[in-house]
Amino acid sequence: MEKYDVAIIGGGSAGLAALKQLSNLGKQAVLIEGGHKVGTKNLSGGILYSKKPKRGKVFNVEDVYGDAFFTDKPFERKITSYILHAASKNKIYSMDLTAAHDYEANFGYSVLLNKLNAWFAKQALESAQKLGGGIIPGVHVNSISWDAQTGKTTITTDELEEFEVKAIIAADGVNSEVAEICGVRPKFTPSQLYQGVKVVVKVPEEIINERFGVESGEGAAHLFSGDVTLNHIGGGFLYTNSNTLSLGAVYHFDSLLSNPTDPSSLINALIANPYVSEFLKDQIPLRKEIDKSLPQEEQMRVRFAVAKLIKTWYELRDAALSPTGRENLIKSGKYSSAEEIKEKLTFIQDQLTQKYGVSFVTDYNESEYGAKLIPDGKRCRMKKPYFKNILFVGDAAGRGIFIGPRIEGLNVGIDDAVRAANAVAASLDKNNFELKNLGESYSFAVEQSPYTKDMTEIDKDYLKIFLDAAKDVPKDIIGSRYGPIIKLMSSGTFRSVAVKFANILGYDRLLPMVESEDTYVKVPILIAERLGKAVNSTYLPSIPSLAQRIAKLNYDDDKQSHIKVIDNKTEFMKKLTILCPTKCYTLENDQVMLAHEGCIECGTCSQETDWKHPRGEKGINYQYG
Repeated sequence: MEKYDVAIIGGGSAGLAALKQLSNLGKQAVLIEGGHKVGTKNLSGGILYSKKPKRGKVFNVEDVYGDAFFTDKPFERKITSYILHAASKNKIYSMDLTAAHDYEANFGYSVLLNKLNAWFAKQALESAQKLGGGIIPGVHVNSISWDAQTGKTTITTDELEEFEVKAIIAADGVNSEVAEICGVRPKFTPSQLYQGVKVVVKVPEEIINERFGVESGEGAAHLFSGDVTLNHIGGGFLYTNSNTLSLGAVYHFDSLLSNPTDPSSLINALIANPYVSEFLKDQIPLRKEIDKSLPQEEQMRVRFAVAKLIKTWYELRDAALSPTGRENLIKSGKYSSAEEIKEKLTFIQDQLTQKYGVSFVTDYNESEYGAKLIPDGKRCRMKKPYFKNILFVGDAAGRGIFIGPRIEGLNVGIDDAVRAANAVAASLDKNNFELKNLGESYSFAVEQSPYTKDMTEIDKDYLKIFLDAAKDVPKDIIGSRYGPIIKLMSSGTFRSVAVKFANILGYDRLLPMVESEDTYVKVPILIAERLGKAVNSTYLPSIPSLAQRIAKLNYDDDKQSHIKVIDNKTEFMKKLTILCPTKCYTLENDQVMLAHEGCIECGTCSQETDWKHPRGEKGINYQYG
């Protein structure tokens, strides 16, 4: 039987950080990942932060990967502006929350996880292999067993011979199968979760720069509340990447259950908002219908010729509208100048127009659709994130920060992973994996993390930044419920007393009042209607159907379903016919039927199903993530 010191289950940002940190400490570890390649199963909004808390220390991405993170730049853009918008029809009222974004932060970079985690994997693999460890992709863990007599821990997978380890770090996400195997915690409930849905939209770099008022390498983050929420508790986001935009919606799962709405419709509501649609627009080639009277072979030739030319046009235009892209094309020797690149682009466009009847219209170019569940650390963080010799990190431990416009998960997972790796390394040094030495030691370290404090207490300094940003909003708009409170909170003395009292009460008692339809929907609509500026769209976006979105996704279909329906007549299962992001569930004769082939593994249905991750290499493969 193969033997390793440590197994890390899950190849997301947290799992990879654990592998790299263990390697940094000179410890052998192997990482097991279900995707055929690290990064293809991962999805995020997303912004990766590096933090510098006033009290305590967190472990940041640069602490794990060093200066290579900045020289190789596996991220997209450094976020330099952070804006919250209240929306009502075509009216928008904006508040600058950049100070809140910068609070206790070294930086925040927009990221796409396929690219980011592939880079993390390369760095971690190089270090791990030197110690006899590594990364094993395309493998699904199905059981873990402990021998009471020998103390051995054995991992069984669908693809490999079973192997033995001394300790395990579970980084297998919000729908952690390791947690289920151990029985260490129940599945997270809808009241403890958010559902996030996202699309990636292609826009050339220099157009993004001009449209968002940033330089290359700089970026903006925009958040949305009001009527775009379709009466749900949560909001929308729009983040700038290098040459794409991440547009998404994040909502309380129980809010969606009480008012079931197709996740794709939540994205569509954002796209249809004129303020948002203006950010997304671009020049799009529109193909002419091929003459059906032509011979079949000629129709095929034209179809392929047009497809190839359009692909070339997109690639060249992307490079032509990027300083780095132009520089690389000139360095390669393909072109002698930026002017020559421009001339070639014009030539291709003319060919498409004159030879093949392709027209160029204003629309937007949606490239990828995805969804996932996100844990709310205020409600579901594991108080004891361990079981025997297993430590749980990041989403698997229910650890994420959702405090108003503050949304953090990637950095929390990395911090957890380093603390877990440090605890495992100490246990390896002592050859002692008893609870007090490993599990309780890690749990204590996690409790010392400033992120844990953020999940349990209101930070009065962060609250002040938010109140300052909202100072111009008339208190009568906010209403009798919140107006007097916010007025009193404007006083520093009262705010300190009130926050202390609120922290004594705890989040459980405060959240029903703060996270309400008033906060996310009604008040923002009133603010936008009274204070907002009208915005008119210059075009009507051609929003793709759900079927078209799914058709663009890349799957390795598995004939064997990774989901089993327990009871196909419950109200929850019936609501899944609406809430499943890819409509895997349908209602037939009052019974819910499952067709798993279109599943994007978000886990929306996991509450009342026997839900597993697909077998190794099977299922969804995200291009961007």
